[in-house]
Amino acid sequence: MIGNGVVGILSESSNKWERRVPLTPSHCARLLHGGKDKTGISRVIVQPSTKRIHHDELYQDVGCEISDDLSECGLILGIKQPKIEMILPDRAYAFFSHTHKAQKENMPLLDKLLAERGSLYDYELIVGDHGKRLLAFGKFAGRAGLVDFLHGLGLRYLSLGYSTPFLSLGASYMYSSLAAAKAAVISVGEEIATQGLPAGICPLVFVFTGSGNVSLGAQEIFKLLPHSFVEPSRLPEVFEKAKYVSQPARTSKRVFQVYGCVVTCQDMVENTVSTKVFDKADYYAHPEHYRSVFHERIAPYTSVIVNCMYWEKRFPRLLTNEQLQDLMRKGCPLVGLCDITCDIGGSLEFVNQTTSIDSPFFRYDPSNNSYDHDFEGSGLICSAVDILPTEFAKEASQHFGDILSEFVGYLASTVDIKQLPAHLRRACIAHRGALTSLYEYIPRMRNSDTDEISEDPASYQSSKKKYNILVSLSGHLFDQFLINESLDIIEAAGGSFHLVKCQVGQSSNAMSYSELEVGADDRAVLAQIIDSLTSIAKPNEENGFLDRQTNKISLIVGKVQETESKKENGTERKTGVLILGAGRVCQPAAEILASVGSNSSPQWYKTCLQDDFEEINDVHVIVASLYLKDAEETIEGIPNATAVQLDVQDQVSLRKYISQVEVVISLLPPICHVIVANACLELRRHLVTASYVDHSVSMLDEKAKNAGITILGEMGLDPGIDHMMAMKMISQAHIRKGRIRSFKSYCGGLPSPAAANNPLAYKFSWNPAGAIRAGRNPAIYTSHGKTIHVDGKDLYDSAVRLRLPDLPAFALECLPNRNSLVYGDLYGIANEASTIFRGTLRYEGKIYI
Repeated sequence: MIGNGVVGILSESSNKWERRVPLTPSHCARLLHGGKDKTGISRVIVQPSTKRIHHDELYQDVGCEISDDLSECGLILGIKQPKIEMILPDRAYAFFSHTHKAQKENMPLLDKLLAERGSLYDYELIVGDHGKRLLAFGKFAGRAGLVDFLHGLGLRYLSLGYSTPFLSLGASYMYSSLAAAKAAVISVGEEIATQGLPAGICPLVFVFTGSGNVSLGAQEIFKLLPHSFVEPSRLPEVFEKAKYVSQPARTSKRVFQVYGCVVTCQDMVENTVSTKVFDKADYYAHPEHYRSVFHERIAPYTSVIVNCMYWEKRFPRLLTNEQLQDLMRKGCPLVGLCDITCDIGGSLEFVNQTTSIDSPFFRYDPSNNSYDHDFEGSGLICSAVDILPTEFAKEASQHFGDILSEFVGYLASTVDIKQLPAHLRRACIAHRGALTSLYEYIPRMRNSDTDEISEDPASYQSSKKKYNILVSLSGHLFDQFLINESLDIIEAAGGSFHLVKCQVGQSSNAMSYSELEVGADDRAVLAQIIDSLTSIAKPNEENGFLDRQTNKISLIVGKVQETESKKENGTERKTGVLILGAGRVCQPAAEILASVGSNSSPQWYKTCLQDDFEEINDVHVIVASLYLKDAEETIEGIPNATAVQLDVQDQVSLRKYISQVEVVISLLPPICHVIVANACLELRRHLVTASYVDHSVSMLDEKAKNAGITILGEMGLDPGIDHMMAMKMISQAHIRKGRIRSFKSYCGGLPSPAAANNPLAYKFSWNPAGAIRAGRNPAIYTSHGKTIHVDGKDLYDSAVRLRLPDLPAFALECLPNRNSLVYGDLYGIANEASTIFRGTLRYEGKIYI
């Protein structure tokens, strides 16, 4: 069937917005009418689709067949990965598979192709003699990304009290073509040129990071506005001149242009040795010798960051959360971020989520590290859409098909891949059910992967070598197949490797990054491995310089660790639990967990486990705190516990400790949970918190399910136990065919009356400042069918007085607790209960702050 000249075109199923096609009707017409002897293609069968940018009838008109059945096709084309059940046996497929770097989420698809004796060509791997990808959508991502952001910029400025011409601009997908979108931007530009922009938002400076296709596409749209480009060194001058115009006394003044500035790595970092000038080759080889100066030299004068720059974690960040917070406190004019790279947790630390075409923005407030999905309030708006080119599906498909149609005939008519041109042969990951030689490293990486091993951690421990070292490899590891050479060196010497981390480059010019734990039973063998890796990493170091083209791999080597010997009785390693934070609730948690599986476990705990108690492994607890002294004091006197110093903003250290355990308990402030949750997702470790589940964490639900882990929030007294008690009563009522007419829940940390000796009459196990802030939160609840809104400043005045039978001598009051209405849906009583009230108990008559 492979090589029969019949081409199938898939109906895209990966995303509702995916409307692109690998071949347009005009491409199909040329291929079909040219004759099989010239084009290699005799038939084209197109799966029907009602959302594809080109209607089925247009394909039919040029001679294509419309059918769901692609069983007669030897070559099947798509843009994104098809569903696994769509894979047919003995067929060749071409699409963006994202499998050649052993990306875990796409391995089931590769396994299915291999099981069905299929062949797989990946567009991303079709590279020309110049070393650049032939099939890509880079400029279209930049074009769509900036149009979308200008649309959002108009809405953001309106919420800040400014009417601007950007308000009339729509999102990219709202236009019938790229030309129509450009015409709309030109219209906005004409209005700026004639009517001007409010002086209060000027100078409006767009900073573009990077100079590749993505950046060029974004600049192409920007240049449709009346603009001036300035060098990075001139930004302070531009900003200073504009201060005069934007003074309060001159608010009627208008500004008739915007400013652009393109910055590259030499503008964003400097050598830590002040006397040394920037050297690009040295920067790529030794980024640890450089620090970011973007927050000092660029960001203070920037209105909009258009991020088009690939980043990997060995390089300094463009902006950390702390730097951004400091900038905003100093009055930085930054109003938004257009992150076209969609690099989550990357060069811009606060970008912790992707956005979608239909909901492209979130708002980040650095002052309290909060995230919202509206335009009202403090902070900056951010877009991070990861499927931008499909917004200009017609032009993007034409561009893509123009290139693909030049060589699709080879793929459709060739039976033996040895007969293919070299650039297509290199792009073949699998042929007739077997990985091709260039990609034989994939199972080796999968077998060494942290996530694979985590399913049976004991097997990894038993195979671990005596001496181990962490090696970081960075460079063109996959597109130039240098990963093969590196792994061969390790295995040929008798060593082993275990994949700890892998970040893949997102374009042909971008480098990839892998962390390997390399092991050997002999220290000399380990040294030999490192020497060999060093020799391929730095071939020209002896000449006194490092050229980027020949310096193919950058190598960073950690310290040798000697594996601890096993217990004499042969028992398995202890289960690990990482507790983040060393506050008041940490010590009892560590004490309970460290005693699990031992005779010192509390009797109530043994009773709960009953017969399973003897099967529970010992638990080793790691308590991590920003201050080591706090962690050490927390574990004092607790066996099976270790104290470590950890800043959760340090992603490398955070992942290091998470990878050592099975469960993470976060007792950190709520704003830190999403950082920890993302690391747990990446390493497939379970996470438990006692905090309310906010939007940023709830958005991870599907990812957690796909990763096979549990992210369990609201596991405390309130929230936590109150939920379980409520659901128990509600479920019992529903089982008896009852209906809930009124729901009231009172909870809170009431101390003994004699100990209620502070103004809040409250005993703290968490951040006192948080408790005080909670006393200023607005609230909403229903009472007898009426919705009650309470302003934060009126919260204590709205308290409901109570007298409980168990405390007859003490008057209590209950403060409404934030939004009670959401629990109507969560508890399944929204259509039943006319009263829904959740409140926090306090002693009446105390002085409140």
